[in-house]
Amino acid sequence: MAIRPDVLPTDPAALTEMVLALDAENEKLRVAMQTLKEMIFGKRSERLATLVVEQLALELDDLETRVTPPAAANDDAPAAKPSDKPRKKARRNIGALPKHLPRCEQVLEPEVTACPCCQGQLHKIGEDVSEVLDVVPAFLRVLRTIRPKYGCRGCTDGVVQARVLPRLIEGGMASTALVTHVVVSKFAWYLPLYRQVQILAGQGIHLDRATLAGWVKRAAWWLRSLYELQLRMIQAAPRVFCDETPMPVLDPGRHHPRICQFWAHAMDDRPWDGPSPPAVAYVFADGRGTEEIAGQLTGFSGILQVDGYAAYKALARRHGGAIQLAFCLAHARRKFVEVYKSTQSPFAREVIERLQAVYAIEAEIRGSSAEQRLAARRSRSAPLMAALNARLTEMVGQLFSQSKLTEAINYALNHWNGLTLFLRDGRVEVDSNTVERSMRPIAMGRRNSLFSGSEGGAESWAILASLVNTAKLHELDPQAYLTDVLERIVSGRTKSHQLHELLAWHWKAARQRTAQAAA
Repeated sequence: MAIRPDVLPTDPAALTEMVLALDAENEKLRVAMQTLKEMIFGKRSERLATLVVEQLALELDDLETRVTPPAAANDDAPAAKPSDKPRKKARRNIGALPKHLPRCEQVLEPEVTACPCCQGQLHKIGEDVSEVLDVVPAFLRVLRTIRPKYGCRGCTDGVVQARVLPRLIEGGMASTALVTHVVVSKFAWYLPLYRQVQILAGQGIHLDRATLAGWVKRAAWWLRSLYELQLRMIQAAPRVFCDETPMPVLDPGRHHPRICQFWAHAMDDRPWDGPSPPAVAYVFADGRGTEEIAGQLTGFSGILQVDGYAAYKALARRHGGAIQLAFCLAHARRKFVEVYKSTQSPFAREVIERLQAVYAIEAEIRGSSAEQRLAARRSRSAPLMAALNARLTEMVGQLFSQSKLTEAINYALNHWNGLTLFLRDGRVEVDSNTVERSMRPIAMGRRNSLFSGSEGGAESWAILASLVNTAKLHELDPQAYLTDVLERIVSGRTKSHQLHELLAWHWKAARQRTAQAAA
């Protein structure tokens, strides 16, 4: 569309922004045109033989999901001048090994203990001690369970034998610890099953990948009730973070995976020392529409901290005033960062610096009570946000309506009420980093595993990833936690009405009480 002289801004700053935006758009079009020229007219060895729309749409960097994984909301460094302050010295662990680790001592005695002068016996006058961190590689073993039978010689009905212990996989050849190791390797450390098969083969154990998949499915079956309890606990909180990410699922008969979704529900009140512990639960769904999230949050009322996706807005409208949306300030800032990276816009830099001041205040008050945070925000952050709103409103009317900068400004202004909810509630965070950090394990697992083999496999993925990543949020060893939980559930030591004891935060508290009592 041609620009008419009567719509050109008269303000030099606004005119500068328009020129920069148009120049960035022209550069993008030039690059696209050059790429197409090379693909069509270039040498045969350096061009595509055929142009297939579906191939061009693939995002191979993101496992063919056609959607780039969400980047960390607060990791884009704002353009700032180099600081003159001296750089802090990096913290390094030099020789301070943890005291809780067991010590295995080896004593190196000298070959000769006689005095070289008088040949008398030497006696110990001291010692030098050095410590290094050692490792015992994981090894496989066969666990044999022997149940002796005892009978009475005086009668025929006096045979006594211990009961068979319940097993995670009845009739299988894997112990609970081995199944847990496979689960944790895949969902905590992102090691696909085919790689685990190769590792086992290196130790002389030849298994099929389908066998390991069956173990994972069985573990998820046992843990489903605990997962559902954890999901209900999160959704019962007054404040819930929510986000979604693509999950490719194999679909028989199609040439490429079907794109489904993982929705993440999270809670974490640690920034203001609130009652809700850190936890996350993933929910597998066919799509990312309003119906999917509405079905997951049936009966929820409170504050939902999300990005600006339209499904959340439709959900809030459907529930009237029961659900209040708190939008992510980092998402709004990211749009200005993208504009600055492409156009070096002075106004985009100004917005980034203003938001950086708000984040600096948040860093100072993190860990304070909700009341203290609210007071600090009202006195310090509110004036900054009001001034930012005035600048955005002033500039938006002077810019070209199709520019990226205008798009970023409109996004911020259209979501302003939700973006500033943290100024009215000390419990609310300024962004949704809490749930975005919880999405990283899903993205890592998806990158390594490429896709889920079936919808059932995706549901097992959601169950096990929820429990494993919540354990990691509480700084627990996922292997120790999941092994103990499975053994308690399978053996029946923990009944269905006692499942809350196995939630990661309760399990950790119980372990700490036991350790304190034994000390």
